[in-house]
Amino acid sequence: MSALLDAHLLSGLLPGVVTAAGLVGAAFLLVQRRRRWWTRSVPVALVGAAALTALVALLVDRVWQPFPDPVPLPVLLLGGAALAAVGLAVLGMRARRWPGRAGAVLAVVLVFLGCAEAMNLVYREYPTVRTALGLPAVDEIPFTRVPLREQVIGARAGLPLSAVWRPPAGMPDAGVVTEVAIPAPESGFAARPAWLYLPPAYLSRPRAQLPVLVLLSGQPGSPRDWLDGGELARRMDAFAAAHDGLAPVVVMADHLGAPLANPLCTDSRLGNVATYLSVDVPAWIRDTLQVDADPAGWAVGGFSNGGTCALQMAVTAPQVYPTFVDISGEDEPTLGDHAATVQAAFGGDEAAFAAVNPLDVLAQRQFPATAGYLVAGRDDAVYLPQAQRVFAACQAAGMDVGLHVLPGGHTFEVWGPGLEQALPWLATRLGMTP
Repeated sequence: MSALLDAHLLSGLLPGVVTAAGLVGAAFLLVQRRRRWWTRSVPVALVGAAALTALVALLVDRVWQPFPDPVPLPVLLLGGAALAAVGLAVLGMRARRWPGRAGAVLAVVLVFLGCAEAMNLVYREYPTVRTALGLPAVDEIPFTRVPLREQVIGARAGLPLSAVWRPPAGMPDAGVVTEVAIPAPESGFAARPAWLYLPPAYLSRPRAQLPVLVLLSGQPGSPRDWLDGGELARRMDAFAAAHDGLAPVVVMADHLGAPLANPLCTDSRLGNVATYLSVDVPAWIRDTLQVDADPAGWAVGGFSNGGTCALQMAVTAPQVYPTFVDISGEDEPTLGDHAATVQAAFGGDEAAFAAVNPLDVLAQRQFPATAGYLVAGRDDAVYLPQAQRVFAACQAAGMDVGLHVLPGGHTFEVWGPGLEQALPWLATRLGMTP
C-alpha cells in the first residue's frame, strides 16, 4: 500500500497508464455506428462543452477573480474535454444497453482521471498519489512529540555552525514535518495552522541551534503546498544529509487565511498579515523552538504570491528578515488590477499602497544590509519580466541580490528546484556553513 501511495504522478509508468486509460475512455464514449450520432449528438456535446468552458472561464477570470492570473489555456481545454465526456455519455445512453451504460460511466471516470493527471502535469502540484489524496506523509508526526527543550550547540563568534557541530550518536537520518497553530495575539489575523520541517540536527541530543526559514505559498494555496508540490522535506533531507544533519528549521506559515483569499501581505482592511508575519510568527518561533535568535540567521521566502510577500517583508520589516528568497513573485501586490487592489485594501488611498509596495519603497530607501535570491522560470512570460524589474530595483537600493532563471514556467517545475538551488547560498548567508 505504501508503494502505491508513493507512486509518482509526474514521471514513470503511472502517468502514462492514467493518460492512456483516459484516451480509451474517450474513444469508448465517442465511437458509435449511427450516422445521427456523428451528425448531431457529437457536435452538440462538443459545442456544449466548449460553451460551458468559455462561460466558466469568463466567470472565473472576469467576474469572480479569485486569483490575479487567468486560468491557463491547457487547463481550460482539459476541463472542456471532461465536460465533453459527460455530454457524450448522457447523449449516448439511450442507444446503449445496461452493460454499455455501466461502461459509459466508467469511461467518464477514466476521462476525468486522465484530465486530472494532465492538469497535474501542467501545475506539477501533486508528485505522488499520497499528496494528491492529501494523506499524511511518512515523516509526519504530531507537534506534541517534538521535544521542546534540549541542550543546544550554537555557532561561535566568527565561525559558522558547521565548524563547531559534530553529529551526535543516535541522530536521525531524516527530518520530520509537523502541523501546529501559530497564534496571532498582536495582529488578530485568522491564520490556518502552519507546517514545520525540523531537520535531523534539531531532533538530536544535543541539538544544533539552527537558522530559520519562513516559507509562504502561492495563491490559491496553503502552507502544505511546499510539502506536496514543492517536495520540501525531500529536498531539505538531501541537503541535511550532505551537511551532517544541518539544515534550516523551516516554518511554512499561512499568509492567506483561506485557499482563495488574498490579503496582499499587508496590514489593511483585508487583514493584518504584515504584523502576523513580522511580530506574531517570529515571537512564537523564538518562544517555542530552540533556534538562532539573531535576525542574521533568519530568512523569508515564497513562490508566486508568497514570493511577492517575501519581498514585501524584506523591505517593510528588514530588521526581522534581512534575507529573502523570491521565487516567481510579482513586482507589486495585486488582486489582478491596480485600481481594484488599492480600492479593496486601502479604500483608494494610493499613498497607503505606495508605503508597502516594494518597488515604491525600494525607490525611496537603501538596504545595504539586505540580501536576496530571486528565481524565475525561463518560459514564464508574465513573471520573468517582473522579476527582472524587481532585480534592478533591489540592486539600485543597495541590496546584495542575484537573479536566477531556471527552465520552466509558472509551476512547481521552477518553485521546488528554485528553493533547492538557493539552499547553499542561504546556508552561508544564515551562518550555517562557510
